[in-house]
Order: sequence, then structure tokens, then C-alpha cells
Amino acid sequence: MTITEADSNTLMVTSNAFKDGQYMPVDYTGFGKDMSPDFRLHNLSKKAVSIAIIMDDLDIPFLPAYNHWLIWNIPAMQEIPEKIPHGPEIPGLGNARQGIAYGKNKYRGPKQPVFIRNMHRYVFRIYVLDCFLDLTAASVKKDLTEAMEGHVLQQGSIMGKYKRK
Repeated sequence: MTITEADSNTLMVTSNAFKDGQYMPVDYTGFGKDMSPDFRLHNLSKKAVSIAIIMDDLDIPFLPAYNHWLIWNIPAMQEIPEKIPHGPEIPGLGNARQGIAYGKNKYRGPKQPVFIRNMHRYVFRIYVLDCFLDLTAASVKKDLTEAMEGHVLQQGSIMGKYKRK
């Protein structure tokens, strides 16, 4: 994904839920409340129109990444709240849309099967866009990444770890 020349300032992403590279608390996993974490966007472009988030598990064997969450058309804001509700459209978040990831229109936190006991890395990629995207809630990661092409002003990420106990 290329960043447009409009704004190449680095987007820094933090969360009150966990620090970059650290373990995610159980509340943000399928073993807890399975709620999305909050995000703080530092150095957000003044040209930002909307925000998209893609969450992937980087440690599934034989796959480069397993998609857990897609959300886009979040109005430009510096603080994205935790506990984003389930469903294809989020009225309380400017009618943001959640696509199909992990088979559902909602955040799905880490929940490794009983036979997987190794640590997994979960990356949240935050994209700052110069527009809102015209995608249906039936969209998948490929649809979202294609629609964002040429509209990304900034990109940042935060990575959390989880290991089933």
C-alpha cells in the first residue's frame, strides 16, 4: 500500500489496553470479553477524512496473516474507543462499517484452539484516508485494501501478543 504525497508524517499508534509488543489482557480476547481495544492516534494528519483498521494474526501456520477484524469509515479522530459494538454498521461511530473477518461483522480477539499453545502476534494496522469508502459490509480484507489504494495519507500499527494458558 503506497502513501499519497499529501502527508507522509509518521502516524504513531498507542493503546491504553496494552503497549506495542506486549501481551494483550484477556478482556480483549475470545477467552474474556472479546472487546476491541482503544487506540490513540498521535500526529494525525489535518487532511484525514476517515480511518480504517485491519487486525491480523501473524502466526497461523501456512498463512501469511489470518484476518480477525476489518472496520472502515471511522470519522477522523485521535481517540478510537474500545468496545466497538458488533454488527455491519456502527451508528455511534459515524456509521463506520465492519466487514467480514473471521466469518463475522465484528471484532474477534485471540482465541487459539486448545491444540495451539504457542504465542501469537496480533497486529492492528491503522490507515488514515483522504475519503470515505463505498464498500458493503459483505466486504473482505482484499476488497478493503483494494478500495484504500491511492487514498492512504498515513499508516501506523500496534502489535499485541497472546498465548493460550
